[in-house]
Amino acid sequence: MEHHQKWTRPEPLWREDMALPTFETLKEDSATEVVVVGGGITGITTAYLLAKEGKQVTLLEADQLLNGTTGHTTAKVTAQHGLIYHEIMKHFGEEEAALYYQAQMTALQKVEELINKYEIDCDWTKEDAYLFATTNIGAQKLEKEYEAYQTLGIEGELGETLPFSIETTRSLSMKNQARFHPLKYLSALVEEFTKLGGEIYEHTKATDVQEKDKVEVMTGDGFTVACEKVISCSHFPFYDGKGLYFSRMYAERSYLLAIEPEKEVPEGMYLSVDEPKRSIRTAHYNGTPLLLIGGESHKTGQGVDTSFHYNALEEFAAETFGIKKKLFQWSAQDLTTLDKVPYIGPITRNNDRVFIATGFRKWGMTNGTLAAQLICDYVTGEDSLFHELFKPTRFKSDPSMKHFLSQNFDVATHLVEGKLELVSDRPKHLKKGEGMVVQWKGERAGAYRDEEGKLHVLDTTCTHMGCEVEWNSAEHTWDCPCHGSRFSFNGSVVEGPAEQPLMKIAIQDKNDAPIQNAGDDYDENQESF
Repeated sequence: MEHHQKWTRPEPLWREDMALPTFETLKEDSATEVVVVGGGITGITTAYLLAKEGKQVTLLEADQLLNGTTGHTTAKVTAQHGLIYHEIMKHFGEEEAALYYQAQMTALQKVEELINKYEIDCDWTKEDAYLFATTNIGAQKLEKEYEAYQTLGIEGELGETLPFSIETTRSLSMKNQARFHPLKYLSALVEEFTKLGGEIYEHTKATDVQEKDKVEVMTGDGFTVACEKVISCSHFPFYDGKGLYFSRMYAERSYLLAIEPEKEVPEGMYLSVDEPKRSIRTAHYNGTPLLLIGGESHKTGQGVDTSFHYNALEEFAAETFGIKKKLFQWSAQDLTTLDKVPYIGPITRNNDRVFIATGFRKWGMTNGTLAAQLICDYVTGEDSLFHELFKPTRFKSDPSMKHFLSQNFDVATHLVEGKLELVSDRPKHLKKGEGMVVQWKGERAGAYRDEEGKLHVLDTTCTHMGCEVEWNSAEHTWDCPCHGSRFSFNGSVVEGPAEQPLMKIAIQDKNDAPIQNAGDDYDENQESF
């Protein structure tokens, strides 16, 4: 068959045919006990659990519920987070590795408990998860990971083959894991939260926190929500609180395809340990079995032409399973901490009013649920076995220092290289739907020609710390290679840590005649492709 055809839907499978609830924008100052910022799995579960404890909770979402990382997940509910247990044992200790596994399984069980309690129809399926290697080095890594499983009492098996046509050197299973439809599950939790009196405001961006007698959450429209506790579940923390989280995490993008395969769909969830990484799981769409093929991770703003990543996944899918029909493609952004363990807890030492949950390293279904449980314990004054392991203020000299230096050297390199890059392309070369870094009146600029032929020209200096953004051709965004901020083609913020939009330089009509220049009014709400 011919590959690299235009995909029929650019949206995630999960959003297809889903009638998600909608909520008003906050239009006045208000007060509550707890403000939860972020409408993904972490924020929704946190809000629900706190409301169940009798707390008055207000949830603020900058866009629409479930339209961020949660809505773009692979939706594996598993404690098998790649090659992690041998590494945690090495850098933290055996007890901490056991706690990490126990925490993830506790989260999985909480999801299953809520599904059963409310009889949620969300395609919940229990099955085994597998890591697999295709090289001898990868096989050695799996053998070490299996030794960690045995030490920690994790139920799993070391094997050599998989039920599909990939030549493997080793495989490692983890028993009794799960997959589901995340939006079906979470929309049910939203309903239960509102039944408990919880309030939700969409298109309400939290921008800052003022810590006074009461904590005040400031919104982009100039309103405040006074409260006792603030929980940041906004992927990258919307409020840093002098925690310097931009220097303690890095952002990666990864890609997903949903296909109807020609060959029989294998049961189980799969993840390779060798490069290039490949993630495989099953799903259903209108009764038809599908395969979700993921991978191609790279640091945000540092990949090759991003459409290349979709093509690579398509070629892998065609060679391994055959493609009867191509249905969906989407991408996601994930944050990883210095030591690969999420930050969950008080934003800084001695602060019992502002909490964060971030750095889930692509495993948000269990880590997000775990974060909700841990933060609920913090707010209600309950102790937890897991607080110490996940607290954001921890710092392990190995590997945290090594990764801290590496990450910030990488930032410095991109900051300098971006400023010195020579640009010769001109905007006149752009076709509709194309963007690139160009030379504009002798300066570096970002240009995008929309589907109507209008040319949008922006300053490519990231408003976070001054690095130069790069064009992402797959998502039609401007991505920062330093700390992972992303901007739409019109400059508005898509992902933090940046809070301010890119500065516009000009807009021209399809004949390249000026229709708007810097300083004119600019519609920040213009749709992003």
